[in-house]
Amino acid sequence: MPAKSKAQQKAAGAALSAKRGDIPKKDLKGASRDMVDSMTEKELEEFASTKRKNLPKKKS
Repeated sequence: MPAKSKAQQKAAGAALSAKRGDIPKKDLKGASRDMVDSMTEKELEEFASTKRKNLPKKKS
């Protein structure tokens, strides 16, 4: 499932980094912190790999 906004794509990228251990989970805020616990690594990869072209800044 692709991300529906640039903010969602960015949050998924941050959550993916935390899930892989590249950054500490305590450094995350908002949606990215929730994504770490509620989504699998594969789901996060799909969101984070969405092309940002033609995506709105925020989901309406």
